[in-house]
Amino acid sequence: MTAPSLALASASDLSLPIDGMTCASCVMRVEKALGAVPGVGEASVNLATETARLMSAGSGTGAPDLRAAVGAVEKAGYEVPRQAARLRIVGMTCASCVGRVERALARVPGVLTASVNLATETAEVTWAGRGAGRAAVLAALLAAVAKAGYEATGLDEGAGAAPAGEQAPWWRLGEGARVVLAALLSAPLLLPMLLMPLGVHWMPGPWWQWALATPVQFWLGARFYRAGWKAVRAGAGNMDLLVALGTSAAYGLSLATLWREGFEGHPPLYFEGSAVVITLVLLGKWLEARAKRRTTEALRALESLKPESARVRRAGVEVELPLAQVQVGDEVVVRPGERVPVDGVVVQGASHVDESMLTGESLPVARGVGDRLAGGALNAEGLLLLRTSAVGAETMLARIVRGVESAQAKKAPVQRLVDQVSAVFVPVVLVVAVVTLLGWGLGAGRWTDGWLNAVAVLVIACPCALGLATPAAIMAGTGVAARRGILIKDAEALELAHGLDIIAFDKTGTLTEGRPRLVALQPLNDAGEVAGARAREDALAQASALMAGSEHPLARAV
Repeated sequence: MTAPSLALASASDLSLPIDGMTCASCVMRVEKALGAVPGVGEASVNLATETARLMSAGSGTGAPDLRAAVGAVEKAGYEVPRQAARLRIVGMTCASCVGRVERALARVPGVLTASVNLATETAEVTWAGRGAGRAAVLAALLAAVAKAGYEATGLDEGAGAAPAGEQAPWWRLGEGARVVLAALLSAPLLLPMLLMPLGVHWMPGPWWQWALATPVQFWLGARFYRAGWKAVRAGAGNMDLLVALGTSAAYGLSLATLWREGFEGHPPLYFEGSAVVITLVLLGKWLEARAKRRTTEALRALESLKPESARVRRAGVEVELPLAQVQVGDEVVVRPGERVPVDGVVVQGASHVDESMLTGESLPVARGVGDRLAGGALNAEGLLLLRTSAVGAETMLARIVRGVESAQAKKAPVQRLVDQVSAVFVPVVLVVAVVTLLGWGLGAGRWTDGWLNAVAVLVIACPCALGLATPAAIMAGTGVAARRGILIKDAEALELAHGLDIIAFDKTGTLTEGRPRLVALQPLNDAGEVAGARAREDALAQASALMAGSEHPLARAV
């Protein structure tokens, strides 16, 4: 009988899976450990289903603390099975969004940890449960994200790619095109202000200012209204809400001024403020997206090392199969110059293999019968026959890619402070803006100035890099390191690396380019002395002739 994944048995009860129990004594030990957890009134353990049911200490106290219960079980010497999943989160724009998604995921019954990364737009979630209930938990996680106002897909099941839908309408431009168009529309509003110090006093008429600013505000800037509305519906705020409020206030004040004073003359308008802010924020969004793409190139480069197909020998016949159809135990043929498609053991042949991208070894290493090979390594000169030992996600290359992705997704210790600040950033900014408006209006009776200053508070706070700077730096660091063959364990290791003064390497060979070059040739004569130039040329010609048919790395250098 398979026990279900962790779930709330009722509003105040908790069902917890436990592995490692073998007898009634184990049951008693686990019940005693769980009974000591604060908030647990009664603990009942079932050995047959390997589950424990925890009942709360009293009405109104809520369900027992899951993390404390898990810690008690593990301290007693048993295990709580865990499952993990990676989700793609769409729609986050700032650190406030990150906090809201993390809280939504953490509230799903059974979730132990939930870490969301704004730069990679991914979430890593672990929960207590067995594989039988994985689908139900994933559905609950996706529903929780949707309820928080965002979209989520599961990366583990191959759903990470954007869904293929109908062709986008013509009015939905790409990020780069939106930035260019916004800049072209905003330039006539901004340039006159830049030319004033040069004595040029010219400004487009009120009608022109309104006509230029309106498409920037409501067409190119529509994304800020959509994201801000989602935040409001979820009962929270984000940076897009600040952009929408700040620019709408400037646009609305200008429109009200035109309505009051008419389109004649040159009344004080602030259309350029709203248009330029939206343009700058769009530019920032485009730069952020570009940085994300560039910092993930390292992972794509690693993944590209894996061939798409393999030459499998079955019943003495070689057949070309997609990599997904190769099974553990299959015999795979790797010809000279090809990359090893799977992890395996050499059963026939000998060759030199370049494993520098996987192991850091600079020189190709000799591999023969009985030696292990990792997928992605480059076969130099010999024909090899491998018996497959790992495929797909279990290969060394796949584990390296997951390790780099995990390092990019995890939060550095300094980011905890950033998250704490960003969680209250938007509400504080809104309060400061309201106080500014009321201070000028009620205190000095200058409501117009108060409105302008309140808008300034919102506008200045809009382009918030607070939540993106740290994860983007982590992505950039781990990405550059991976391209240079350095794999970083996690974000904390990267943060601590700045304090290193001395780095010790096990051998200097790992610091070379991995491509031998012949830099000097000094043949000796019969007397043991260095021969002349003519003798060097003859020796090099003889060596080249001997090595012309060899694919050995040193032969190539000669």
